[in-house]
Amino acid sequence: MSAPDTASPDSGRERKALTAPGLWRRMACWLYEGILLFGVVFIADYLISALSQTRNALENRHLQQAFLFIVLGIYFGWFWSRGQTLAMKTWNIRVVDTAGQPLTQGRALRRYVLSWLWFLPSLAASAAFHLSGAQATVIVFAWVAVWAILSRFHPARQFWHDALAGTRLIDSRPVN
Repeated sequence: MSAPDTASPDSGRERKALTAPGLWRRMACWLYEGILLFGVVFIADYLISALSQTRNALENRHLQQAFLFIVLGIYFGWFWSRGQTLAMKTWNIRVVDTAGQPLTQGRALRRYVLSWLWFLPSLAASAAFHLSGAQATVIVFAWVAVWAILSRFHPARQFWHDALAGTRLIDSRPVN
C-alpha cells in the first residue's frame, strides 16, 4: 500500500495556476475586448480609407477587410505573446500554451486565425442562405453562444479554438 499523498503548499498554487476562468468571466472579457477594439478598428479603418482615398464605404471593401484582418492579427499577436490584452488584464485572465508557458508569436498567430471560428461558420451560413442583416446578426449571436457553451465539453473547460491552437486561458488572479 502506498503512502497517502501529501501535497506541498505549492501544488495548490500550480493547480490554480492552470485553472480556466469561469465561462461568464471569459465571455465578459470577450465582450469588453470587442468594445476596446472599436477604437483600434476605427483608427485603422480611417487610416486605410485616407491612404486609399476611399470616398464610399463600399469602395475598396475587400482591401479594408484584409487590412483590418492584418491589424487585428498584429494587435492580438503582440498582446497574446506577452500574455494578456488590456481586457484580459482587467478580468485577470492570461493566455499560455498547454505547458503554462508564454505564447510564441507563431502560436499567438495560430490562435488568432483559429479564433475566427467564433464568427466564420455563422457568417458563411448567412452568406450561403442570403440572410438579411437582422437574420445574420441572430445567426452570429446564436453561433457565438453555441461556441461558448461547447467549452463546457472540453476536459479543461477551454474554448475549442484554444485546444486546436495548443493554448489555454488561465485565471491570473493573485493567490491568497
